[in-house]
Amino acid sequence: MNHAMGTLKAILGVGVFVVLIVVGIQLIPPYFENYQFEDELNNQALAATYSAKTDEDVRAVVYKKAQELEIPVTPEQIKVHRVGTLGTGTLSIEATYTVRVNLPGYPLDLDFHASTKNKGIY
Repeated sequence: MNHAMGTLKAILGVGVFVVLIVVGIQLIPPYFENYQFEDELNNQALAATYSAKTDEDVRAVVYKKAQELEIPVTPEQIKVHRVGTLGTGTLSIEATYTVRVNLPGYPLDLDFHASTKNKGIY
């Protein structure tokens, strides 16, 4: 009886471990891609604050990066807002999107709000 309980505990432990690995494999990539996307938003906001890029130019570059990362966002979901003039104002970029993760027996929608804001130093 005691040996059977030990075996059952071992099987349950391995089962829980396998479930955690499967869930992790499904959930980690969208968060990592969002991290990379936000990094690109930061880079674009910094560069565009001090350049003559239009809001549409910034949106196009951000959208291209989103496509590379397979982030489900449309150009209309990417908001670029500039206040002030070149180098003296602020530039903010944001994009809200949802990623569907199909966990075994449980579909899950992950909502992301990637955003950044850069203020000129002048």
